Amino acid sequence: MHRLLLARHAKSSWGDPSLADHDRPLNGRGRRAAPLVAAALAERGFAPDAVYSSSSQRTRETWELMAPHFCGHPHVEFLSELYLASPRAVLRTIASAPPTANTLMVLGHNPSTHALAAYLARTGNPTQRDRIIRSFPTGAVAVIKLAGDDWGDAEAGGELLDYIRPKMLG
Repeated sequence: MHRLLLARHAKSSWGDPSLADHDRPLNGRGRRAAPLVAAALAERGFAPDAVYSSSSQRTRETWELMAPHFCGHPHVEFLSELYLASPRAVLRTIASAPPTANTLMVLGHNPSTHALAAYLARTGNPTQRDRIIRSFPTGAVAVIKLAGDDWGDAEAGGELLDYIRPKMLG
């Protein structure tokens, strides 16, 4: 069984207009939310074995704040191709995950993270699935148990196991 954690970076800062979008850091709310979401994932048994993250500053910071909440040392790669990637490009990245990984986190951006979560969550709690369709806020993570036995089969979708949003954690 493969589990996919589709995660959107935590809330970023727009405080310095001279920064390129790629270089924007997290704001205070984002720095508080990322560890809360990671703790919730860990408590529910959803620790990643591998992490593919966009190379942006805000995704890097999000991962740095999440990492201490997971046991072990997942394989982590920061990939420039995930920055503003299309859903199709994200699926190609997922297909390249190591077969030994049971749980893969892809840490990226909207609109691709939102679109992909809505597309892949074919079954599961209807209320949570509806929430994903309506909104995928910063810091949110969709946990999907994929139907296929290979990361290359991710496009077949699967069952939504959980949908964690920072607001629900207080």
